Amino acid sequence: MNSDRDSGSNAHNSAAVNRSNKLIESRSPYLLQHAHNPVDWYPWGDEAFDKAKREDKAIFLSIGYSTCHWCHVMEHESFVDEHVAALMNNVFISIKVDREERPDVDNVYMSVCQMMTGGGGWPLSIIMTPDKLPFFAATYIPRDSGYGRLGMIDLVPRVGELWRNHREEALSAADRIVECLRKPAATASRVSDSGVSLLHSAFVELEDGFDDEFGGFIGKRKFPMPHSLVFLLRYWKRTGNDRALEMVNRTLTAMRCGGIYDHVGFGFHRYSTDPEWRLPHFEKMLYDQALLASAYLEAYQATRNEFYAETARQTLDYVLRDLTSEEGGFFSAEDADSEGEEGKFYVWTKKELADLLGADDAHLLAAVYEIREEGNFREESTGERTGMNVLHTALPIEQAAAQVGISEGDLHSRLTSSLRWLFEHRIKRVRPALDDKILTDWNGLMIAALSQGIRVLGDRKYADAASRAAEFLLSEMRTPHGRLLHRYHRGDAAVFGYLDDHAFLIHGLIELYQSVFETRFLKAAVELNATLMERFFDPATGAFFFSANDAEILIHRTMEFFDGAVPSGNSIQLLNLLRLARLTARREYEESARRLLDAFSDNVSTGALHHTQFLVGLDYAIGPTSEVVVVEGARSDGVVEMLGALCGTYAPSKVVLLKWALSDGGQLSSLAPFVDKLAPADGKTTAYVCSNHACSLPTTDPVEMLRLLTTRQLVE
Repeated sequence: MNSDRDSGSNAHNSAAVNRSNKLIESRSPYLLQHAHNPVDWYPWGDEAFDKAKREDKAIFLSIGYSTCHWCHVMEHESFVDEHVAALMNNVFISIKVDREERPDVDNVYMSVCQMMTGGGGWPLSIIMTPDKLPFFAATYIPRDSGYGRLGMIDLVPRVGELWRNHREEALSAADRIVECLRKPAATASRVSDSGVSLLHSAFVELEDGFDDEFGGFIGKRKFPMPHSLVFLLRYWKRTGNDRALEMVNRTLTAMRCGGIYDHVGFGFHRYSTDPEWRLPHFEKMLYDQALLASAYLEAYQATRNEFYAETARQTLDYVLRDLTSEEGGFFSAEDADSEGEEGKFYVWTKKELADLLGADDAHLLAAVYEIREEGNFREESTGERTGMNVLHTALPIEQAAAQVGISEGDLHSRLTSSLRWLFEHRIKRVRPALDDKILTDWNGLMIAALSQGIRVLGDRKYADAASRAAEFLLSEMRTPHGRLLHRYHRGDAAVFGYLDDHAFLIHGLIELYQSVFETRFLKAAVELNATLMERFFDPATGAFFFSANDAEILIHRTMEFFDGAVPSGNSIQLLNLLRLARLTARREYEESARRLLDAFSDNVSTGALHHTQFLVGLDYAIGPTSEVVVVEGARSDGVVEMLGALCGTYAPSKVVLLKWALSDGGQLSSLAPFVDKLAPADGKTTAYVCSNHACSLPTTDPVEMLRLLTTRQLVE
């Protein structure tokens, strides 16, 4: 796992290497990348803001993350440039923020950027007053002006002149921005009467934006959007609408065949730079692996397509191989760049492949994966071919076998052998930099995916990995008072947790409990939910703030609901509350979920594409839902048979509890008192099935259990 890697610290001139700025004592891999810049960077904190006030300077805030390609570009162009650094040091107090370490700061100022420019992204560049009030926002800024874009060389002196001689204009702009920012994000209105119609409207919106030719949703770039696919699966399950399932199948197949998937080492890259899914932006993020593995696992349950199971298995195995720490937590990401070039670790020349594989196997590989002499990879900024190739499937394997004149089985065997050989060669290359910090929220998503993998794929190693990660987070990332911490890096746990940390870990623990049935994980989920309610709940709206009620005061306390690359904490928490309500029969969870539904119903009705995880929760809330309690009998193999039947069925709106005959010691009853009186029938393992608030007679027959579980399906 720790083979040679690019250092992750971008190239510096010799003078810069011998000096350091205030970032040198940081624990963030991203901040440490900039610790030797000639820019006099400060971390976010009182020291920087006090200095800005004393020296009467504006603040240049730069936000990014360690595997961000354009963050590297801006550093190379400007932040290691002596001239640009001198200008910045003269005009500004400059602050660097790792968006993954301080998402609260990023959320606020990304909202500012989107409000001011109509877009956003990283690197995020904000200019603001010493009181944190922004008056300028941009993303990447080049060193020199050109093509209608103002460069740092011209921008910095202009801002200096504005700050000295026309400050009232900057302050007036800042006041207007903050006033707009503080408008409430949540409005209370009832969603209960329009829930099903909202699901239908969302499906129509998704269908309108669907790319029938290449899968996914229409755009020059393609992002995976796994929670949209999960919503479509749930919609298909509810309505029987085969178009929804077709959209899922086409997208999952296209992504798995495309260059966005790493056919050699497994796992998914961040996004595709073209509509065909062929040419990726090469960074690999932990959250993408988690969310996509979950989507493929659900699709496999729904369709029994082994291609999806294989994809999920390979993705999970990539995480266990390359992104797992010695402590059991999961690292954040792998960079897109190595040796100063984006994608260098992943691409191949045709000659290189022929030299490694021999002419015959290289010919087969080229036929299936569209390998070209001139290369199939185009430089994103210029569109020019580079002579390099990204592996992506040009033909289905059956067509490729007919084209090259061998059997499908023989072709599959030879391709598998070739890809394994390429992997052995590739690990000798300089790897992209590893962002080795461990984030509680992303780890929660990964625990959830591995837990689903336990049930669907039946592999015990996923149980071991998920349990170990959960134990690590609950022991090392939680204070003695029960509060979660957000970031762990090389022995140092820091930063009080945000809404996402709590909601995503609760999500992971709920999934983990339903896979290994160790009551301590359900107990931890209930405890963390109590902390979440205490620290993040807004009684005025029924929704949840991103930062805790005792967190650092910024210019605005954000309330996130947008389901982007990562779902919002509010969306995940909606499903948590509903599932905890069914698992424990505690009515207060149900009431909290109802208020959360109402809080954001207006937001969802205006743009389903950006709220699909919320819609998954809404679908669950509408029902029907099912609760299954399996009570162990005298023969333990009866439990295995019952749980195996449940795992093989796509019934996403169910929860499962397991009451052990002897080993639980009443722990489950303390969390879910209603199980106390449930006993095995005739000493046999017994299933108690309730659907839509009505319970059936208990059964000892797995087939009858499944019949009871799937009998009621709501069609609107």
